[in-house]
Amino acid sequence: MISLARPRPAVPKPQLPEGVRIYAISDIHGCAHLLQPMLRVIDADVARSRPRYAIEVFMGDYIDRGPDTRSTLDVLVERSRRGNAVFLKGNHEAFLVRVFEDPSLFEDWIAVGGTQTLMSYGLAPPDLKRNEPASILRDLIRAMPTEHLEFLDNLRLSFSCGDFFFVHAGVRPGVPLAEQTERDLLWIREEFLQSEEQFGKYIVHGHTPVRNAEFLTNRVNIDTGAYATGNLTLMSIQGSRMLAV
Repeated sequence: MISLARPRPAVPKPQLPEGVRIYAISDIHGCAHLLQPMLRVIDADVARSRPRYAIEVFMGDYIDRGPDTRSTLDVLVERSRRGNAVFLKGNHEAFLVRVFEDPSLFEDWIAVGGTQTLMSYGLAPPDLKRNEPASILRDLIRAMPTEHLEFLDNLRLSFSCGDFFFVHAGVRPGVPLAEQTERDLLWIREEFLQSEEQFGKYIVHGHTPVRNAEFLTNRVNIDTGAYATGNLTLMSIQGSRMLAV
């Protein structure tokens, strides 16, 4: 029997503008010891290949879980002074800001890696039988350099270049990219991950750990669970060529 079903049209490969190279990293989670070698890889690649425009995109979740949030933010603040980097907000940064505003959420923050952040700033693991969350948070704010607090305040929700859209968690299917909510951009999982929709641009994201970078026709996930696996993925894009290491 002859099938009358039409084959799906091929999805065109997403492209960056000519001369642009993007390096993307997501979900560092306090692993400065993994971040620094990746930055050396970027610097060596730029020095060797000399792209016309090199843009670095860091896609959120710089803090919590891993051993050294403070050093991670030190490195990223220093990197920001070069002027060619974009820093996106992750759900962990958004949540910490909420905890500063509402200390009743403190124990929830501790449950997702806040203790490691406190300790990286020289504070003791929290003892809620002896110390109030508001007091601990005041100590943390005093311990954080001003440039770290400013860094957290100035994070972007997304970045778009050519046919690519960079975001921490993903996007809600059926909603134009310009109309996405902050909550979805930072927190969404299953509705986005299970969607085969072409979203208008190719989505580069993290947030949901995978064993290796996951390339699909509509998105790529580069969160490889650095704090748990020791594997921090660096992705480079030029033209339509995407490479994850």
